[in-house]
Amino acid sequence: MANQKFWKSKKLNELNHDEWEALCDNCGKCCVIKLINEKNNELFYTNVSCHLLDTNSCKCKDYENRKKLVPDCVKLTPKNLSQLDWMPNTCAYKLIHEGKELPDWHPLIQKTSKDSNMEKYSVAKRVISEKDINMEKITDYIFDWEKEE
Repeated sequence: MANQKFWKSKKLNELNHDEWEALCDNCGKCCVIKLINEKNNELFYTNVSCHLLDTNSCKCKDYENRKKLVPDCVKLTPKNLSQLDWMPNTCAYKLIHEGKELPDWHPLIQKTSKDSNMEKYSVAKRVISEKDINMEKITDYIFDWEKEE
């Protein structure tokens, strides 16, 4: 990538495809099932992931076709980012959108592969696929990812 710190010199809507994808740290937190208390709009994360998430690598098993296979999968864009209040606080897109710095562990800061530094910060090997649980008991799987960081 020509501009080593492209996220500092460009706005999110100016990023090319490769830069946009590089900004993602592949934590997988956006792919866990989230629950909202309808009475007070409180958000709860779970440790249950979309069935397309590879629970070991935190990569989507069919990234290109995810919207077709999971209709309620949200494709993150610069235009819809401000509306997605369920994005994790560590999300690079959210941080940059809010004018904040990337965390020290982010692969673009570390200049390492996404896999080498992420086990501590990702859901890898710590989530269960939605296909492997009784979804009627989803509230049993509420999990505080921020406490784990």
